[in-house]
Amino acid sequence: MDKAKWMNLALEEALKAEDLGEVPVGAVVVSESGELISKAHNLKEQNQDPCGHAEVLALKKAAKRVGSWRLTGCWLFVTLEPCMMCTGSIIQSRVEHVVFGAADPKSGFVTSTAKGFDDFKTNHRPKWESGIEAEKCSTALKNFFKLRRYDKRNS
Repeated sequence: MDKAKWMNLALEEALKAEDLGEVPVGAVVVSESGELISKAHNLKEQNQDPCGHAEVLALKKAAKRVGSWRLTGCWLFVTLEPCMMCTGSIIQSRVEHVVFGAADPKSGFVTSTAKGFDDFKTNHRPKWESGIEAEKCSTALKNFFKLRRYDKRNS
């Protein structure tokens, strides 16, 4: 699995979110054979939907495409460490492997605020890894929030 390739595709999705004024987070779901199943970016503001996170949207699209909510064997690539809601959605979808770029010290539920995939007694525990294209993912987020702070000061 070419992890950098898929994370860079997730980063392209993140930039689409940024163009819409959304927090730049992108996600892609890939089959175990390396086929792109779905891709998505944050649409929380656009849709006024608290569940409009890139991961949830990508999982929903993937489930629709494969015709099952069980995404057994699939990989999820996401630019930011999943939050509690997304971690739960990932567990429920039976994704096999999660790869994320940047850590999220405030809301990340894989390593930062909790060990969501490792510490809880759940019926499914995806494998996971972090740090793939971390600098690019982190830079996209930092630049977005830096610009927002600048815009607020100059309004």
